[in-house]
Amino acid sequence: MATVTPSEKIHGVFIVDPDIHGDERGFFVETYRREWFPQGREMIQGNRGDRQAGAVVGLHYHLHQADYWYVPYGTARVVLHDLRTGSPTDGATQWLDLGRQADGTHSHRGVFIPPGVAHGFAALTDMTITYLVDGYYNPTDELGVAWDDPAIGADWGVTEPILSNRDQSNPRRSEIEPQWQPHIGLRP
Repeated sequence: MATVTPSEKIHGVFIVDPDIHGDERGFFVETYRREWFPQGREMIQGNRGDRQAGAVVGLHYHLHQADYWYVPYGTARVVLHDLRTGSPTDGATQWLDLGRQADGTHSHRGVFIPPGVAHGFAALTDMTITYLVDGYYNPTDELGVAWDDPAIGADWGVTEPILSNRDQSNPRRSEIEPQWQPHIGLRP
C-alpha cells in the first residue's frame, strides 16, 4: 500500500509514495487509487505529455478541477502555489522533483493537486508526465499565473526555459481579476 502524506506547505495537496514490487524481471507499481483521496472526486480523464529537457509548463490553475500527476520517465520539477483566498496556506509555494532522482533511482512519487492551487513543471530531462483529472477539459477553467512572478518565488531548476506563448503571457498573481481568483472550497 502507498504512503499518502499531506503537504507540509500547501493545504489539500497530497504526496504519494507507492509501494514498488519487483524481482529480476522488473517491477510493478500502483500509481493511483481513488481511495487514497477520500475528499476527492472520481478521476474521469487521463492525459499524457512528453516534454524535452528545458521545457516549462505553467503555472496553470483551475477553479473546479483537481489533478493527479505521475512521471513514469525522466525528471520533472513540479512547482505548486496556493492561490486560494481563505486557505490557511494562501501564498505558499512548494516544489518537488518527480520521476528519476539525482541519485539515479526512480521515486514513482505522485502528487494530488486540488482546485485553486497553481501547478506547473519544468522538464529537468526529457520526460513523460501522466495526469488524471476529475473534470473533462473545459477551456473556461484553464487559467494561468506568471511562471516567473517574484511573488511566487519558484525554483524551476532550469536556466533557459522553453515556454509556450500562453505561458509567456499569463498575468502576475497581483493582476488576476477577481472573477478568476480561487477561493478555498470552491467546487461546481
